[in-house]
Amino acid sequence: MFLIFGCDHLAIRLAQWISARSRVRIIGLADHMIGVEGVEMVALPTEMNLDEMPLPEVSPTAILLLEEIICDDNPVEALRNHWPNSPILSTIDLEGAETISVEDLTVAAIQDRLRSIDRRQGADEVLRKLKELEQQKVAIICHDNPDPDAIASAMAMKHLCEYLGHEANIFHGGMIEHQQNRAMVNLLNLELRRIILDWEVEDILNQADLTICVDFSIPGANNFLPPTCVPNIVIDHHTSENRPAGDVILVRSEFAATSSLVASVLMNAEIEINTEVATALAFGIRTDTLGFTRSFNAVDLRALSWLGAWIDWDLMRRFEAPPRSQEVLSIFTKAMNNYTISNGLMLVPITGMTDRDAIAQVADFLLPTEEVNIVITYGVRMSKVILSARSTDDSIHLGRTLSNLFETGSAGGHKALAGGQISFEQLEVENELDAIKSITQILSSAFGGEQ
Repeated sequence: MFLIFGCDHLAIRLAQWISARSRVRIIGLADHMIGVEGVEMVALPTEMNLDEMPLPEVSPTAILLLEEIICDDNPVEALRNHWPNSPILSTIDLEGAETISVEDLTVAAIQDRLRSIDRRQGADEVLRKLKELEQQKVAIICHDNPDPDAIASAMAMKHLCEYLGHEANIFHGGMIEHQQNRAMVNLLNLELRRIILDWEVEDILNQADLTICVDFSIPGANNFLPPTCVPNIVIDHHTSENRPAGDVILVRSEFAATSSLVASVLMNAEIEINTEVATALAFGIRTDTLGFTRSFNAVDLRALSWLGAWIDWDLMRRFEAPPRSQEVLSIFTKAMNNYTISNGLMLVPITGMTDRDAIAQVADFLLPTEEVNIVITYGVRMSKVILSARSTDDSIHLGRTLSNLFETGSAGGHKALAGGQISFEQLEVENELDAIKSITQILSSAFGGEQ
C-alpha cells in the first residue's frame, strides 16, 4: 500500500490515481478532509506525533509527505524508525527525504505538452504544404550514400505524396554499397536515382514543383544540393547550430531516427500504409538506434508501436542478414592487419578500399575491443578520405569533434556515432598514401593517440 500524509488537492489527485492500482491511505487534518471513493481516509483532530497516529500495520510501498502534520522534531527520522525500508518522498524540503519539486514537475509537464503540440503542428504543416497544389512533381532527396533511415524515410514520404495524388521520385548522391542497404532497396523494389553530374541537379530542381529533404537539413553538406538551394520541406532528426532554410522545417532532435519522425507524419495524415513502408520505417528506427541500444525516446517507441500492425518480420530479418560480399571480407582482413591502439583510441586505415560502407561495419565490429573506447576506420574513394567513427566515451561528442576538425559539411554526426568524407584538396595531398598519413596525424592529435 501507499501512505500519504496530507489531504490537499495534490494528495487527493495522487490518491485517486494510486487507488486504481493499489491500496492507499491518506492521513490528514479533519478540517480539510474530503472523502475519496476507494481511498482509506484517516482524519486527525490536530497535528500530532507519529506514534499517536493510526498507522497501517504493513510497510508502505512508498510514503508521501505533503503537509507538515507530524509533530516529531525530525518527521523523516521518525518515519524511518517505524518503516526503515519504505522510500520517503516529500514536497517539503526535509533532510533525509527525496524532495519533489512541484514547480519543476509542472514545468516538465507543460514542456512535454508543448513538444507534443509542436510535433503535431509540424506534421500538419507538412501535410498542408503537400496539399496546397494538385498533382505536383515532387523530388525527395536523400543525403549521399543513404542509410536505412534515409531510404525508409524517403520511401514513406513517396508513399504519402502518391496517396495525395502527386508524382514523386527519390534521388541521392554517392553510392548504396552496404549490403543491408542494397538488400533493402532490392527486396522492396525501390527506384532510387543516383545523381552524379551538375546538370542533373539543375534539371531535378527545375522540373520539381516541390522538393523534400529527408534525414539531412543543410543543402550542400553531404548531399548533392547546391548550398544556395532552399527546399520546400525539410524532415530530419539531426539538429544544427543554425536553423535550416526552407518553407516547412520539421527538425526534431527528440526523435532518435528520421523514420520515427516520418511515421508521426503518417500517423497525423491518418492514411493506410502497407507492409513494405512499415517494415522499412521500423528497420530505419532499428538501425539508427542500434537495435534500441543507443539513445531512443518514447516518441520512437510510439512510432514503432504504431507500425507494428503492418511489419513483416521475415522481411525485416532479410534486411538485417543479407549475404556478405567477398570485397567486404577483404576489407575486414586489411583492417585486422593494420589497426593501431593508443590511449583507448583505435585507428584503422584501410588501403585500396573497394566498398565504402564496409568501414562502418568494421567500426561497429571493433568497438567492443578491450581497452578501446573510440574506433575510427578510414579509407580512400574518389579522391576523398571516407571515415566512420564509433565511441563509448561519454565525455566526447564524436560528431562535434569531427565537425570542428574539418570544413563545414565534411564531417559530423552523433555523440557516439559519426562519419565524414574529406577531400584531398582539404588535406592538401595528391595521393592515397599521403591522404592516409595526413588523416592519421589529425585524428591521433585530436583524440589523444600517440603520433
